[in-house]
Amino acid sequence: MVVLEKIKKENNQSVGEYVYDTIKKNIINLNIKPGDRISEKEIADMLELSRTPVREAFIKLSKEGVVYVLPQRGTYISKIDLDQVEEARFIRGSLEKAVMGLAVKKGISKEYAKAIESSLKLQKKYIDNKEYEAFLEEDEAFHKLIFAATNKCRSWEVIEQVNTQYKRVRLLSFELYHSLETVYEQHVAIYEAIVTKDLKKAEEIVGEHVVKILADQLELQKKYPGYFKENEEKIQ
Repeated sequence: MVVLEKIKKENNQSVGEYVYDTIKKNIINLNIKPGDRISEKEIADMLELSRTPVREAFIKLSKEGVVYVLPQRGTYISKIDLDQVEEARFIRGSLEKAVMGLAVKKGISKEYAKAIESSLKLQKKYIDNKEYEAFLEEDEAFHKLIFAATNKCRSWEVIEQVNTQYKRVRLLSFELYHSLETVYEQHVAIYEAIVTKDLKKAEEIVGEHVVKILADQLELQKKYPGYFKENEEKIQ
C-alpha cells in the first residue's frame, strides 16, 4: 500500500484540484514509484475524502499518460517513457528559448526581478540542505516566474501538461549526480543574461540547461531499471 505525502490545501483550491495535485506531486517526487498500484479507496481514506474526486483525478492523470488502468487488476503508475521525456524536453526547450528572448529584449519589471532573486536565494538554501524535492519545486517556480514576467503564463501551462515524465527524470538525476550546484549556477547565469540583455548568452545557457538531462538517461536506466518503460513495451 502506498502512503501519500500530503500537501497543504490552498484557500482558492477546489477539492478536486487538491486531490489531483497531491497525487501528482507524490508521483513526481517518486514517493509513489513507477509501476506501483494505487487504489481509489486507499487514497480517499488517506485524504479523508469521498472517492469521487480521487476517481476524477485518476481520469485526468490517465489522459496525461501518468497512470494506466488494467481491467480487473487496478490502476498503476506509468513507468518513465523516454520518448515522452524527450518530447517534453523539446517543447520546454523551444518555449524557454523564445521566452528568454522576450525577457532579454523587453526586460522584466522590478517586481519580477525581486521575485527571481528571492527564488535564487531559496535555491541556494535547498542546495546547502540537500533538499532535492524542494529544489526541484523552486526550480520550476524560477522558470515559471520568467514566463510570467513576459506575460506568457499560458505557454507555461502547456509545459506543465507534458512535464511529469521530465520532472521524474530530473529528480532522479539530482539524487544520483548531486548536480544541484550546476543547475543553480545556470539559473544565476540566466538571470544575469536577462539583466545585462545578453541574448546570445541567455540562449546558450537555456540550451545547455534543458539538454543536460539527455546525457544522464543511460546511467539512470542502469541505476533504476524498474522505473523505465522497456523498448519492447513501446512497440506493442
